[in-house]
Amino acid sequence: MHTAWEEAGWERLGDGVARRRMPGWDETIGVIAGTTGVMIVDTGATLRDGAELRRTIRGVLGRNVTHVALTHPHFDHVLGTAAFAGVEVFGAAGLGDLLRRGKDELRHDAVRHGVDRDAAAEAADLLVAPHHHVHGQLTVELGDRQVLLANVGPGHTAHDLAVLVPGRQGAPEIVFCGDLVEESGEPQAGPDALPQQWPGALDRLLALGGEDAVYVPGHGAVVDAAFVHAQRDALAARFGVAPAP
Repeated sequence: MHTAWEEAGWERLGDGVARRRMPGWDETIGVIAGTTGVMIVDTGATLRDGAELRRTIRGVLGRNVTHVALTHPHFDHVLGTAAFAGVEVFGAAGLGDLLRRGKDELRHDAVRHGVDRDAAAEAADLLVAPHHHVHGQLTVELGDRQVLLANVGPGHTAHDLAVLVPGRQGAPEIVFCGDLVEESGEPQAGPDALPQQWPGALDRLLALGGEDAVYVPGHGAVVDAAFVHAQRDALAARFGVAPAP
């Protein structure tokens, strides 16, 4: 029997937790619902994406998104943010300054990857920088549940944020990893990656979630801790970093 999330095109991960793999760039969008708040993890590649996500979440929950967590500053994860007017936005420390000074680069990157030129320009012009800057860890209250935001980077970028959803009634914890973890292809180390530090970021991610958590990559299918360990070791070998102790 399909849940309301699945009927709306989302994958249910747990009680009040779901995710959607977006068409085009396969980026994961997460949603976490509490009694008084709803958090979305990343916002898509355009304002149209963001607006469609906002509508579908409201359609399932009957409530609006109240919090946005941005996992890192790539176009397919942040350019839909302005569609969530009046929402509290969270990001790793330094993300806001980067987005403010890097709007042109973000727009160019989106167009290079196939986003319509006008749509990319509109989203970049209206881009919302985080209001709340996560240096270490920050707990966000959503009523009957707490969500932990953790600045586990740098790695994939200089501003990588993970989102931990504690398990309920024996269910495993769920960790939204952003692009620190990718399942549908090799992890992408672009010009803003810090590859020497990436394995250490995955060590921190694993310490955050533990061996029994469900890990949700920025692209691809949900994985377990063993997959994250293997990706960590592959990155370490690729970039000449010492293996994990």
